[in-house]
Amino acid sequence: MLDKKYPSLPSDSYDPTIYTLGRVGPHNVVIACLPAGNTGTSAATAVAGRMRHKFRSLQFGFMVGIGGGVPSARDDIRLGDVVVSRPDLEHGGVVQYDFGKAEQSGRFHRTGHLNQSPTLLLNVINGVQRDYELGQQTYSIHMQRYLEDENLEEFTRPTTEPDLLFKATYPHIDTLNCSDCDTSQTIFRPLRNTKIASTRIHYGTIASGNQVIKDAATRDRIVKDLGGRILCFEMEAAGLMNDFPCLVVRGCGGVYKRIVIVDAIG
Repeated sequence: MLDKKYPSLPSDSYDPTIYTLGRVGPHNVVIACLPAGNTGTSAATAVAGRMRHKFRSLQFGFMVGIGGGVPSARDDIRLGDVVVSRPDLEHGGVVQYDFGKAEQSGRFHRTGHLNQSPTLLLNVINGVQRDYELGQQTYSIHMQRYLEDENLEEFTRPTTEPDLLFKATYPHIDTLNCSDCDTSQTIFRPLRNTKIASTRIHYGTIASGNQVIKDAATRDRIVKDLGGRILCFEMEAAGLMNDFPCLVVRGCGGVYKRIVIVDAIG
């Protein structure tokens, strides 16, 4: 991940976070993970707050990790794809779906607003998206390095087998790989063109909150309440957007992992 890694900092009794220091291109970078077993917006806020206090020259950050994709007829999101937060006419790139109040009618009224990512990063997105559409993406080169490293066998692409998408109303059998699920309840999706990059990048709104959404019907209801244009669910970004300027990048997978990467140019 880093072009150059720097020595670790000495332990700090006031800050239990372990930081990895290094460089990516011309940028000095500091990396921190959330503590094992700690999820949600509060945990992310705490780590980011300590990081900003220790590294006063931070310019902006990237919240990188795993989320749950929201496939639809409009957005063909599949396992292994990547979602990047980007503002639209309704949301600033990240929306907190579980912050608000319950009304007498039984409906949940969402309140509050999250800031959008720094303008500099949004401008960079345009260039990255243009290069991707022209087939000039560089991420595949970096990914190949990891695929060829025998010490990183855990980090592989999804298999070439079809990525099964079940109907939202179908109750899954509690297994890890859906091997016992009823395949007649799947939604047909054609195989992707292998001439195109197997990992696709999607830009739009990411829904963030403190709950793990495992029920597809609940997911679809929340998406509808938020205007219908949600690409991904995750559990930390809402704790950062108003106090820690960052861009959110999520890989679509079956589990949640947390990592914060920030640029420390100064």
